[in-house]
Amino acid sequence: MEYHDLRTWLKRVEQLGELRVIRGAHWNLEIGVLAEFLMRGRNEPVVLFDAIKDYPAGYRVLVNDVGSRKRLALTLDLPIDLDERGLMDAWRKARKKIQPLPHKIVQDGPVLENILQGEEIDMWKFPTPQWHEEDGGRYIGTGDAIITTDPDNGTLNMGTYRVMVHGRDKVFVYISPGKDGRIHRDKWFARGEPMPVVAVLGSDPLLHMVASWTLPHGQCELDYLGGLRGEPLEVIRGPVTGLPIPAAAEIAIEGYVDPNDRQPEGPFGEWTGYYASGVRDEPVVQVKALYHRNDPIILGSPPVKPPSGKVYTHGILRSAAIQEEMEGAGVHGIRGVWFHEAGAGKMLIAVSIEQRYPGHARQVGVIASQARSAAYMGRYIVVVDSDIDPMNLEDVIWAMCTRSDPARDIDIVRRCWSSPLDPMVSPEQRKNRDFSSSRAIIDATRPFEWREEFPKVSESSPELREKVLAKWRKELSQQP
Repeated sequence: MEYHDLRTWLKRVEQLGELRVIRGAHWNLEIGVLAEFLMRGRNEPVVLFDAIKDYPAGYRVLVNDVGSRKRLALTLDLPIDLDERGLMDAWRKARKKIQPLPHKIVQDGPVLENILQGEEIDMWKFPTPQWHEEDGGRYIGTGDAIITTDPDNGTLNMGTYRVMVHGRDKVFVYISPGKDGRIHRDKWFARGEPMPVVAVLGSDPLLHMVASWTLPHGQCELDYLGGLRGEPLEVIRGPVTGLPIPAAAEIAIEGYVDPNDRQPEGPFGEWTGYYASGVRDEPVVQVKALYHRNDPIILGSPPVKPPSGKVYTHGILRSAAIQEEMEGAGVHGIRGVWFHEAGAGKMLIAVSIEQRYPGHARQVGVIASQARSAAYMGRYIVVVDSDIDPMNLEDVIWAMCTRSDPARDIDIVRRCWSSPLDPMVSPEQRKNRDFSSSRAIIDATRPFEWREEFPKVSESSPELREKVLAKWRKELSQQP
């Protein structure tokens, strides 16, 4: 790849002309507002905040890392001039070639430039933003990677979970039910033991990106990352927990999640665009060691109300993944998939198909609703014909309005995997810890049995349209 850590990635981004530096912004809300403005757009630049109010120059915060197609392509080592469909196709081909490479233990790395233990630990030394006005605290972990291990078999997991600073040597790591990190935590707590944890709070975007993906159960994200890079990820064995610490990380901590020390955590403005999870007691992480590079950089990826540029670029990857998963489940005739940004890249999926038999559309909808990349906090799956562009929300809604009958063409799948972050989980459900929700599968295809008799679309054929436009395009483009 063209980079090996966050700093070499930034140099490449600067060469693309997509890096901006802002000096003097305040950690209290100003950085959060600017991040929201950038992330709500498409193809906005990366911004590196330096000389942040109350903190020395060199202690920095980066936002909007992969908020453009070019930066997404750079991060994945794909051609940077591809459009959305080109990126999806290139990523699908690249995914099939990835062979995990075991991570490599080394003795030293940039993250060890500063090693703090005991009274030296100070989580307040970093310019952690107050991202949203109603947040219950300052969240240093938004673009992070949290490393845990299964106490039964030693399996490693790397996931993305929010991290709030609680004190000089205390943080929270909030993990939703059903996530691998939460399963690990529950196992440790069932033994009456604290859970060892490593939190990487600044890294190159690819490490954070892989941490946020849904890989097959038991697949080590660290090793998958090595396969994606084409070389093993270098890690340092944590002297406190024994867990791997990426050697080129900007900031990392080691500690233990205490089952007996619970304090109020939250609220936090989440990716749904709501403060749905509220405030609740969460186990505290006792930080035992803090590591950081000179002039460290926090990788900030604060959730913003959908749509956002990051949801858009991640939608490219997730759409490619779910199409591959559906085809792996034996579904044929898929012409396109898109996770729509308005649904935060999770809650609204459009799938276009070439119908081949009665029930084909329903089969596609059911499998899409429970595929690995879509099962968590999904909501609506809309299946459309191949003449509908699944990426065009107006096309999808038009098909819903004209090719579906609500009484016949909407099926409901109940008690699916949801989360405390879901704003539609009721107070009664929260009281009973019932974090489930339903899925609506909308068949917006022409009814298979009489599809040939379905009214024709009153629009120019693509061939005729292109022929006429080719003739008159010059005149159309002239300014009056």
